Amino acid sequence: MAETTRVRPKPPSKRSFARGSSEIATGLHSARAAARAWSLTVPERQRQQAAWSFVKAAIDEYILTLQRASGAPIHVSAPAIALGHQLDKATIEIARTLGEQATQLSIGQACYQLSSTYATLVPETMRSVLGIYYTPPALADRMLDMAEKSGLDWKTARVLDPACGGGAFLLPAAMRIRAALAHVGPELQLNAITSQLCGFEIDPFGAWLTQAWLEIGLSDLLAKIGGRLPDLVQVCDTLACEPTDPLFDLVIGNPPYGRVALTAGQRRHFARGLFGHANLYGLFTDIAMRWTKPAGIIAYVTPTSFLAGEYFKRLRSLLAAEAPPLAADFVHARKGVFEDVLQETLLATYRKGGKVNGADVHHLDVTSDLSARVTHAGRFIVPSDPAAPWLAPRVPDHQRLIDRLSGMPHRLGDWGYRVSTGPLVWNRHKDQLRVRADESTFPIIWAEAVSADGQFIYRADKREHQPHLHVGRGDEWLKVNAPCVLVQRTTAKEQARRLIAAEMSASFIKKHGAVVVENHLNMIRPASKRRPKVGTAALAAVLNSSIADEAFRCISGSVAVSAFELEALPLPPPGAMVAIEALIRQRANPETIDAQIRALYL
Repeated sequence: MAETTRVRPKPPSKRSFARGSSEIATGLHSARAAARAWSLTVPERQRQQAAWSFVKAAIDEYILTLQRASGAPIHVSAPAIALGHQLDKATIEIARTLGEQATQLSIGQACYQLSSTYATLVPETMRSVLGIYYTPPALADRMLDMAEKSGLDWKTARVLDPACGGGAFLLPAAMRIRAALAHVGPELQLNAITSQLCGFEIDPFGAWLTQAWLEIGLSDLLAKIGGRLPDLVQVCDTLACEPTDPLFDLVIGNPPYGRVALTAGQRRHFARGLFGHANLYGLFTDIAMRWTKPAGIIAYVTPTSFLAGEYFKRLRSLLAAEAPPLAADFVHARKGVFEDVLQETLLATYRKGGKVNGADVHHLDVTSDLSARVTHAGRFIVPSDPAAPWLAPRVPDHQRLIDRLSGMPHRLGDWGYRVSTGPLVWNRHKDQLRVRADESTFPIIWAEAVSADGQFIYRADKREHQPHLHVGRGDEWLKVNAPCVLVQRTTAKEQARRLIAAEMSASFIKKHGAVVVENHLNMIRPASKRRPKVGTAALAAVLNSSIADEAFRCISGSVAVSAFELEALPLPPPGAMVAIEALIRQRANPETIDAQIRALYL
């Protein structure tokens, strides 16, 4: 039976007031919704500064409310940037309401609520560029627990968050250092925290948020010794920061993600982990390896795409060589874990200079910002070729399948097939679209031709889709004149199947002479003029089977179905498909065929 534990929220601050949790949640939700609505009335070019002013006003009210309740002063450094936006009285009242409501929470919860409010107020383009997606306490606490389980000693550990905006990791790390040193006086506690913690942040307001929350969280210690907290956050571009000694025992964080254009010098600098397009979180993973001391720990929240995507194959090899994985949590809740983000998320720890022994895998069911259920799902082993996709159980009952997949050597190439993307980018050929066929046109095969139940239906149902393409001189490369299996390139995590395939038969090709396949479809075609070892109908049946879909989900958590990942899918030996092809010829019912294919995997 799978082992299940819970990530429990930390107890509320002693300075919080006694109010029901539902009442607090309702008040916070209302205030944040009002703030979001207000921000949309501000011209986009002014919205970032408006967000600064709003969140600063909310934090000011939070501090004043705490001071009135406790009678103890709380000193927070002023932002190093000019706020510059004047709020009207109604908006100030919303900010004050939000700040007052946040005092009913623990400091970690308040930090998340107010910092993530800033994230939702800035323009989306700026938010994406600066990576302003802050981590909920449930995930931050789990990440710190994973680092602790790896042997980290909070009494001495030097900790770096290279994308620390909002304070999601540095604030609770400071609290853990403080707890570990509860036996010493406040001056020694503060000395340890200031010497052990460091943050980098490119967004100056995000950097101020982190520093401010550290000053709030440590205000009682600071009051006892009559001092101020040194700046623990450097406003800088982490990509340009070069490691210095001493290095860190723990590099932790939620790095930004998304494609980024690099200079020639940056590409050379990060070449060891790059293949094709550069993604920010891949670069930050490389950076973490540079800043972590030997035997130190890297603990990152990232998308899961690096486990299988072709663009990350060098990064996988680099991790296997320099910092193999220790543990991984697949986050079950895809929507609502991070504000406005729809990405499958992974929490993972790695040890610098560790051995490639495999990693414990857990299923993390996030029930709220504050709590999550952790269930052991099994283990995964880095493959002998670490550039290949890393197969990992997403849920507990995948472990048996993972064990079987690891011993299945056959791939599409062994069956006689290769994968390519449909060549037609239709909006580059708009003037060649035709409603009616003539001697110069050929059928366009759009993504909707592959139905959800795995049938091929020639149709052009969507707006702007036309059924035919005029193929002129020089466009012959667009034509497909051999039978193949078509696979949808984009699906959704919530769909019943990730793999949706259909056979485009030789008879359909023969009827039209050739077709043109649009680029939202993958084409699985014979790799040579020799007849493949397995027919296209049987290949489509395997891809549409429930067990192949489960296997593919162990390879890729992305909604995209790439040629690289299809070619990495483990398959039964070609000889084992004879029985499946016989069932197809006999027109056996789909359930029987699916069961026989499942038996070939398990």
